[in-house]
Amino acid sequence: MIQTFAWVFGIVFLTVGVLGYVPGITQDGMLLGLFEVDGLHNIVHLISGLAAIIAAYGLYAPRLYFQAFGVVYGIVTVLGFVQGDNVLGLIVVNTADNVLHLVIAAAALYIGFGMKEGGGSPASSPA
Repeated sequence: MIQTFAWVFGIVFLTVGVLGYVPGITQDGMLLGLFEVDGLHNIVHLISGLAAIIAAYGLYAPRLYFQAFGVVYGIVTVLGFVQGDNVLGLIVVNTADNVLHLVIAAAALYIGFGMKEGGGSPASSPA
């Protein structure tokens, strides 16, 4: 199941990364008129998607991908809320981005740390 989520994350992030460069879908730096994007932000989405696809293929553990991805996106979320309109002066963000990053981080952390390998319930701790 975690491997399936890696495929989904990968496809979605690759798609979002590509759409960030498509005129009409992205106008005046706004993807779908809601999310701030720029060239570096799009590249981050493409790299995130590629990493997820690699994890889904099993070249690296999908669980490890979600653990690392969740932590990194959690940091990006906090920095985005604190700094307001950018993350470390590198990528532009707005409130919609920050909320989406929070949801993505929470989902990735749950998948990486809380989900059992075979399904959607939390991992049980050994006795």
